[in-house]
Amino acid sequence: MSASIEVEKIGQIAIASTDLDKSVQFYRETLGLELLFEVPPGLAFFNCGGTRLMLTTLQGKEEDHKTSVIYYKVNDIHASTEQLKDKGVEFEREPQMAAKMEDHDLWIGFLRDPDNNLIGLMAEIPFS
Repeated sequence: MSASIEVEKIGQIAIASTDLDKSVQFYRETLGLELLFEVPPGLAFFNCGGTRLMLTTLQGKEEDHKTSVIYYKVNDIHASTEQLKDKGVEFEREPQMAAKMEDHDLWIGFLRDPDNNLIGLMAEIPFS
């Protein structure tokens, strides 16, 4: 019997970009992620709470780059929403309570990056 693989955490998430400079600016300036390093031509790496986010130019066929929604967790979804709006971000769906959990309310909203990838913004708001 072979040993089973134990996945510990997400090591890296790749997002395809049609305009790397524009995407780097969005993820660094608009979302405020820390740019770790760039590898020319066509790669940029960010830190997102210990998970590495890689922006890459399209590799292979465009249909291979349909992305899943990545949810970015924030402490204060209302303040974060206002800050993003101040930077010109238009929300696909304004943040709203998505679920009442045992010890918190789960709030989720949606926006898009420069390549029209859907981005989730989420917060777990503890009961007062």
